[in-house]
Amino acid sequence: MLNEDRNLNTIPVGALGIVALDSCKELGEKVDKYISDWRHSRQNEHKDTIAFSGYQSESYLVDMKIPRFGSGEAKGLLNQSVRGKDLYIMLDVTNHSLTYTVCGQTNHMSPDDHYQDLKRVIAAVAGKGRRITVIMPFLYESRQHKRTGRESLDCALALQELVSIGVDNIITFDAHDPRVQNAIPLHGFETVQPAYQFVKGLLRHERDLQIDADHLMMISPDEGGMGRAIYLANVLGVDMGMFYKRRDYSKIVNGRNPIVAHEFLGAPVEGKDVFVIDDMISSGESMIDVANELKARKARRVFVAATFGLFTNGLEKFDEAYEKGIIDRVLTTNLTYQSPELLTRPYYISCDMSKYIALIIDTLNHDTSISGLLDPVKRIQKCLERYRNGEQI
Repeated sequence: MLNEDRNLNTIPVGALGIVALDSCKELGEKVDKYISDWRHSRQNEHKDTIAFSGYQSESYLVDMKIPRFGSGEAKGLLNQSVRGKDLYIMLDVTNHSLTYTVCGQTNHMSPDDHYQDLKRVIAAVAGKGRRITVIMPFLYESRQHKRTGRESLDCALALQELVSIGVDNIITFDAHDPRVQNAIPLHGFETVQPAYQFVKGLLRHERDLQIDADHLMMISPDEGGMGRAIYLANVLGVDMGMFYKRRDYSKIVNGRNPIVAHEFLGAPVEGKDVFVIDDMISSGESMIDVANELKARKARRVFVAATFGLFTNGLEKFDEAYEKGIIDRVLTTNLTYQSPELLTRPYYISCDMSKYIALIIDTLNHDTSISGLLDPVKRIQKCLERYRNGEQI
């Protein structure tokens, strides 16, 4: 769905306000620019009425700060009125590049720190906003979503806490387990997939792909991610396969049961390009193991895509895999922090999500359905048609 295809004949919920925390500042500025440009060019006979007050603006970003005391404590500070505004708060809980000082010592911000800053901003709004929507691409504590023993359910607790302090809607991307929304059944919760951006990113950089069942195959690196692979395989008209992670449940290493082996289920991959898709690259060990297994089965090229590229153990293993010809491309979105080193890698493709987020915010501000935005089948098909015709994507 393109910008001009949307039906935005409804009155906005309130004057738009985008609160981009420091962890998401660059992405927030891109989103703001898209919306500002659209609204200046959009024709609407009611734009000058009181219902559309503040509709056209050079920027919708709310001026805010989160200053810290020498002890490391902080407070949320809004430098302008947000009364009656439809607020969208953006943050990246995985941005470890930000630091603060505690008694003279430098601390890198953790997901817990970012989550506390989110609550500080909501507290600073003090109930004066018309509506609050939190856009949290990497859902806080989403990897701790189910209980297997006497342990906490952090993601469910966080969601309940947010709605209890005034959040109306939560928008996240590729949630580790979407069923966590059952913790807040009476509030809005959307998990968005970046399938279209992955397809577009790969087609832009690889001009010799043959998109058919004989030359391309979608791969899920584990059973939990089968939905993503099945969806793209059906949309692209190709086959899919998956790996089953055989784990050693007798011990725990770094908070998880170590993987003993990857068992493959699916048609032969020999001579085919394979597209491995997952929700995140954390240390990257699992993804590289899968790539090695695919190469051992004589796959032609291996393209790896993940919504969140965390690279918690650095890029050395991916550099080595690229040099050995095990991995040809790595695609992740700009929804999480991207280090300068990552952006310089020859194998890396960054998939920009700012326009997509801007479309979602602009549509929701008009209180219009975003169901058309959440299903990108038509956009992917149009992208494929242009690719096959040799047009620029």
